[in-house]
Amino acid sequence: MEPSKPNRFTDIRVPFFSLQDVKVYLESNNIQYSVMIHDLQALLDEEKKDMKLGRSLENARSTDTFNYATYHTFDEINNFIDTLVAENPGLVSKIQIGRSYEGRPLNVLKFSTGANRPAFWIDTGIHSREWVTQASGVWFAKKIVKDYGRDASLTATLNRLDIYLEIVTNPDGYVFTHTSNRMWRKTRSPNTGSTCIGTDPNRNWDAGFGGGGSSSNPCSETYRGRAAHSESEVKAIVDFVKSHGNIKGFVSIHSYSQMLLYPYGYTSTPARDQAELHSVSRNAINALSSLYGTAYTYGSIISTIYQASGGTVDWTYNQGIKYSFTFELRDTGRYGFALPANQIIPTAEETWLALTKLIEHTRDNLY
Repeated sequence: MEPSKPNRFTDIRVPFFSLQDVKVYLESNNIQYSVMIHDLQALLDEEKKDMKLGRSLENARSTDTFNYATYHTFDEINNFIDTLVAENPGLVSKIQIGRSYEGRPLNVLKFSTGANRPAFWIDTGIHSREWVTQASGVWFAKKIVKDYGRDASLTATLNRLDIYLEIVTNPDGYVFTHTSNRMWRKTRSPNTGSTCIGTDPNRNWDAGFGGGGSSSNPCSETYRGRAAHSESEVKAIVDFVKSHGNIKGFVSIHSYSQMLLYPYGYTSTPARDQAELHSVSRNAINALSSLYGTAYTYGSIISTIYQASGGTVDWTYNQGIKYSFTFELRDTGRYGFALPANQIIPTAEETWLALTKLIEHTRDNLY
């Protein structure tokens, strides 16, 4: 994935045995570089240790004693979901919208106070290695429950609008990051004629499918898949959105880069509602930075980060969901996908402030 404009940084991960060759190449071509993570494995070993410690400190018989400041496995997150639903039966329910390629449930939390409401959708973890997103999703779920009836804005929202939250959008990939390869990004479906596994679920949507910023090579990190919506994880959301028919806001949360993005990614033609989306993004980012001073950029996907065809929010926007956004959470590369667990809660807190602005704007412009 190349930068969208000259003079932008590109982050690359280099195996140790290639390090000298890469340095020689960069230096001989007068390409400036800096090393942000000297030993990724050491960082991942530290992360494992932190997870063990986090579990030993946890007494997760209720969502009050759940440890939100550590990373959790797929099973632990599903246990959290079931506990949250059991504790809040009048507000929260669990919907299974499908199964992953390997047969895992695609669970969505529904926060609702009435029937036949319009809705706002949030998903985290569509790229499995972006662990701070799933961890933030867990924190958001508890935050919604805690704030309903106490926080005026959220209470007003849930009295008019349902919120759907899919915390582990790519469960097979997420399990694989815990068991085999922490840096795995894609799904785990096989590719006919190739030994390479998986499709990039954020290149698999029917929005400029197969265009620039996606790959036809099954071994690529941005492999688009054999056809639009070929991945069961993507198709489940497509079917849900279409059958619901009244989703007004849609946010897909990624990491890292510290950006808030709106359509389009597959074309440089501006979205019809670009002026409004830009203004809403600015308000959201101002709210986010007010807490810890975290600096975000914002704009259309193609102009702010890079061209990316077949992306989630381009598809949802083309379905008529005007308020379609993508986040890229912390950081800007110092830790990358291996963000330390002590940044989970600050990341979730500041992101929630931005999300609140997006949800409020959607709520106030329903019709």
